[in-house]
Amino acid sequence: MSDAGIAGGRIRSFVERVEQIEAEIAELNEGKKEIFAEAKGEGFDIKVIKEIIKLRKQDSNERDEHETLLDLYMRAMDSAPDGEQSKAA
Repeated sequence: MSDAGIAGGRIRSFVERVEQIEAEIAELNEGKKEIFAEAKGEGFDIKVIKEIIKLRKQDSNERDEHETLLDLYMRAMDSAPDGEQSKAA
């Protein structure tokens, strides 16, 4: 069987580019871990920092909707009698 129809060099180029990006991502993730470790070392709560990062990615309408639903669900849960089971479960 002939490989004349397959551009091996082009395939190699794609593979090497993806591998390079994966190496860059690993390096960036390591840098992110170092930043979180530094923040933790200074006494900051990492979960809160991650939540802030998540919220900053949302636009204000999306953030407001999330906060409204969270508040609604919490109030509904707090007002439910103890031991009430979900009918969907």
